Amino acid sequence: MKATLRSRCARTFAAGALSAALLTAGAVGTFAHAAESAKPKPSPSTSASKQAASITVKASSVSVKAGDKVTFTGRTKGMPIGSKLVLQHKKGSKWTTLQASTTVKQGSSYSLDAKLNDKGKQELRIKYDEVTSPSVTVTVK
Repeated sequence: MKATLRSRCARTFAAGALSAALLTAGAVGTFAHAAESAKPKPSPSTSASKQAASITVKASSVSVKAGDKVTFTGRTKGMPIGSKLVLQHKKGSKWTTLQASTTVKQGSSYSLDAKLNDKGKQELRIKYDEVTSPSVTVTVK
């Protein structure tokens, strides 16, 4: 009888110890998982998000008189509404920002009016931060 009682106690003690060990290990694993989840995840680099961004452009006219207004329209992708877009023209091998600017509107579209005064073929583009549109050519007479 004593042997049965002793073995029953030993089994109960062993089962309790094993349960405690499993619960502790589970709690540690859960804690480690919770701590890992609480760590801030690294955000994608700005260059990666800029690569996803794009701008299209279309000029209302490909040939105008000096001082006439040209409207540039297009759509953006991956840019928040209200982002400032600027018009640039190529002078030699450098792009120069002109005074004309606008913002991205609802629906990711934009419209920008500019007066072109420099005679000749003007290579123009729209720029936001490091994202640029393809260039368009407007001849100013």
